[in-house]
Amino acid sequence: MFDHVTIRVSDRTASQAFYATVLRTLGVEQHYDGEQGVEWENDFSIVPADADHPVTRRLHIAFFAPSHDEVRAFWQAGIDAGYRDDGAPGPRPEYGPDYFGGFLLDPDGNSAEAVHLERRPRSRGAMDHLWIRVADVDAARRFYETIMPHTGTRRGNDGPGRVQFRFDDGSFSFVDGPATEHVQPPVDLGEGGKCERSIRHVRAACLFITESASRPAPVVLSVPVSAQ
Repeated sequence: MFDHVTIRVSDRTASQAFYATVLRTLGVEQHYDGEQGVEWENDFSIVPADADHPVTRRLHIAFFAPSHDEVRAFWQAGIDAGYRDDGAPGPRPEYGPDYFGGFLLDPDGNSAEAVHLERRPRSRGAMDHLWIRVADVDAARRFYETIMPHTGTRRGNDGPGRVQFRFDDGSFSFVDGPATEHVQPPVDLGEGGKCERSIRHVRAACLFITESASRPAPVVLSVPVSAQ
């Protein structure tokens, strides 16, 4: 599962307003608003970019909606507030027979979606999936296949120019295209002993992908250790 997802933003006030507007339609409220940034109840957060931590670009993130009506409400709230459309609510059969999504662009141009899937119920407003664009899909696949036994993930349904990894309540995909930049999607690895062993595997895999990719990956994988 996603432990949390953090994106860096160019204008904290503008991005906070956007995500507060759309996530409220899914019943997700802020539970932290302080100097470091803003976090919502679903463990999604925004923090200001700075010289050492640039703005997140070209990320796609989807939040689960319990019904088609809530997908429409998410999208309409954004449109009514003046935000940019990235795809009107409706079926997306190319992603699955029961896939129903509505898409918006946040102030930095990242794609935010509300999605409903009958076959895959989630908690209301939970992060359902990420799409991360990469310069080398095969290198990203090799990296995550290396650490897959230590993260509780498994291979999902691939598509043209896309490789997917799944866990029990979500997924992330790597998609061919101009690379997503500066997003932190930690994976929850569970108990402390397993985390310690996995951290070593992650470090080895990081060396592997750096040597094999055409350029360094712009996505940061961090591994939270919940027990010592």
